[in-house]
Amino acid sequence: MMKKAVLAYSGGLDTSYCLVNLSREQNMEIHTVIVNTGGFSEEELKNIEKRAYQLGSKHHETIDITEKFYKECLRYLIFGNILKNNTYPLSVSAERMFQSIAIAEYSKKINAEYIIHGSTGAGNDQIRFDLAFAIISPQSKIITPIRDEKLSRQQEVEYLQNQGIDMNWEKAKYSINKGIWGTSVGGVETLTSNQALPEEAYPTQLSENNPLQIELEFEKGEPVGLNGEKLEPISLIQKLNDIGGKYAIGRDIHIGDTILGIKGRVGFEAPGPILLIKAHHLLEKHTLSRWQLLHKDSLANWYGTLLHEAQYLDPVMRDIEKFLESSQNHVTGKVHIELNPYYFKMIGIESPYDMMQSKVAIYGEENDAWDSRDAKGFIKIFGNQLKIYHNLKDEN
Repeated sequence: MMKKAVLAYSGGLDTSYCLVNLSREQNMEIHTVIVNTGGFSEEELKNIEKRAYQLGSKHHETIDITEKFYKECLRYLIFGNILKNNTYPLSVSAERMFQSIAIAEYSKKINAEYIIHGSTGAGNDQIRFDLAFAIISPQSKIITPIRDEKLSRQQEVEYLQNQGIDMNWEKAKYSINKGIWGTSVGGVETLTSNQALPEEAYPTQLSENNPLQIELEFEKGEPVGLNGEKLEPISLIQKLNDIGGKYAIGRDIHIGDTILGIKGRVGFEAPGPILLIKAHHLLEKHTLSRWQLLHKDSLANWYGTLLHEAQYLDPVMRDIEKFLESSQNHVTGKVHIELNPYYFKMIGIESPYDMMQSKVAIYGEENDAWDSRDAKGFIKIFGNQLKIYHNLKDEN
């Protein structure tokens, strides 16, 4: 009997090699699966399916988890204003984790004996895939030909050519991974520590030069409106990506620590996520208490770090999510933003929970809740510990 296997398939060189090699030489019945988290068009998905069958897939499945991805991940990244190293919106790491989980769940559903992925041994994705597969579909053995055989790109191309498959496998100058939460861009420049990506490396080019004011609306922390139009979050993010992309907003290069302990550098463009996170953060600064903001920063940093490092399935993540969601009860209102080529400005907010509009006091101006004697007494008590410390310091 043929051995049933699920292949995490993208249509690229690595997963094409896996499909051809294992179906032809290892007597495996390969079920190819691609998981869409909002980064593929219908035409792209159809072409990937067509190629999978051409290369020997027994059955091809497209699983769309875009809504699930938003509800169970992206909204928490917004709630937490999460930017890895204050820069990167976790575009690929969040996406890969959810793709891994979806493939594992599918493998368990069809009772696959094996799960295959095309990761190398040098990156983060192998860890995300292996962990999700081992936890969710433990009956399936994991096969990783590229990693195990330490195959070079040229070896893979030559093998496929010898099998009569001579597609255009020429390596693109830049490696692009497009998703709803941002597009990563890798190239020769990102392998250095001092070079920037050139303008042409970014998939979306500047096409608008005139300043544009937009309005983002949030309800309990979730994006619900753009320029007065009520939208579902997925549609809103997609529209914001399109609008911001025309101004070349949301570009940067991230340098961070990989799970393996080495430093990695990657370029990205993420106009929608960057605008949403910055707008949401501004609204929070007006509507949350200082202790909420301080504790949120700490927990959000942990949430982003654990997500990046393949720990999404740890129960502590559900605990942090409950805190983040609870903190959003007053994060409702509108944020006004001005877009310009390559940058944006936060203009201000409107919210029924704006603590700056309190009738108790106006910062630096006047107050109704205390008089000068209260202020003097507060300051005296507030400084007690400092006075004690410095008196002891002087005595010794």
